[in-house]
Amino acid sequence: MRLLNRRRLIFDRNKIHAISGTGHYTPNSNGQIPTDVSLAMEETMIAKQLFGRTGHESTRTIFGGAALSKVTQDEADQTLEVLLRYGINHIDVAAGYGDAELRIAPWLREHSEQFFLATKTGGRTYDDAKRQIHLSLERMGVERVDLIQLHSLADPIEWDTALSPKGALDACVEAREQGLVRFIGVTGHGTQIAATHLRSLERFDFDTVLLPYSYIMMQDPHYAAAFERVIAVCAERNVAVQTIKSIARRPWWGRERTRATWYEPFEDQRDIDAAVHWVLARPGIFLASPGDIHLIPKVLDAASRFGSAPSDEKMREQSARLEMLPLFV
Repeated sequence: MRLLNRRRLIFDRNKIHAISGTGHYTPNSNGQIPTDVSLAMEETMIAKQLFGRTGHESTRTIFGGAALSKVTQDEADQTLEVLLRYGINHIDVAAGYGDAELRIAPWLREHSEQFFLATKTGGRTYDDAKRQIHLSLERMGVERVDLIQLHSLADPIEWDTALSPKGALDACVEAREQGLVRFIGVTGHGTQIAATHLRSLERFDFDTVLLPYSYIMMQDPHYAAAFERVIAVCAERNVAVQTIKSIARRPWWGRERTRATWYEPFEDQRDIDAAVHWVLARPGIFLASPGDIHLIPKVLDAASRFGSAPSDEKMREQSARLEMLPLFV
């Protein structure tokens, strides 16, 4: 029997199967999990691949913890049920994501071996980053994390501070030497971040990078060219590439904000499907889920059904119909 450590697990597509209250799948008389349950599991599980040089097989869609920044613990726990349903085994939070680190602490007590755990520090100096790393460990109730990342490292002055002696990078390296973290990465937003990541990779041998990747972003020839150069360097060095903003439609620009995301996202499942499948059609990269707990089920459902890339015609039609605009100019 497979231990889930949860009271229940509900499958989509009208396949709802009873599971014993202890959190175990109930086998049949031959000691096997019933075929219909196994098939339902396979249908909802999201594919995995090696997360760069870490040796961990992460689901290609990883949980973006920004979605938990302003939710209750009950809402967070319901989100965990969704993650378990789709087999998500990689959590990415940040010290700057409000209460997110606190919200996942109960999950980690119950599922300590189930998730690859990543967080981020927004500190730029050694002292600030060291303080934040230790606070993150305390808030999550863990002795170490798998990945610490320099958060949103885009500003040139901050970049130089963080990567110079006595900068945040020194604190991350020290934490790795002390066994508090295993790997070190860098993240960022904006049209210049791909080029900035290239500079970062020249300065230090980061294990992971995170940056925007979507159909609309890649229509910018300058960003697309820099992105391709980053991908090439990462492939050569076996650096994991995480991508964000897959379902971003356009900036809010005065419209009523109906979602927790700082951009207006896609809403219809067909549009989310196309956006998610377009990203996942690129081999080797990972997609981080959006910062709204109500959108996560739609994104994971799309990821679980990924088969092939949507056509260029379909993506052009979607872009025109939804009046898509780049988030960064």
